[in-house]
Amino acid sequence: MELKLERIYDKPQDMSGYRILVDRLWPRGISKVNAKLDEWEKEIAPSKELRSWFSHDPEKFPAFKDKYVAELNQNPQTADFIKLINDKLKAGNVILLYGAKDRENNQAVVLKQYLEHHLGQA
Repeated sequence: MELKLERIYDKPQDMSGYRILVDRLWPRGISKVNAKLDEWEKEIAPSKELRSWFSHDPEKFPAFKDKYVAELNQNPQTADFIKLINDKLKAGNVILLYGAKDRENNQAVVLKQYLEHHLGQA
């Protein structure tokens, strides 16, 4: 099965997958009913401080990526999150949902790479 990324503001591409919002803040203008989520994992998202510092500045993305990976490595919930993703991938696709406008420089991209590196090690 496949680990995918999807912007929550886009029309859902894969409704058969397990859909997880990986933002710390609820996306503006999205109703909880229309979000079609299976889970909201706000504790796996970057800290408020890191998110504020990054401010979606593409020039800061390489440093943001390093800092976010360091946060994931220190986050006591990361191991359980990796296990959840591992388990859900056995049954079908998993879609990581995010709200950022920039599709290439956001925390979900970093999280997906992190998960791909750690899956199977949980």
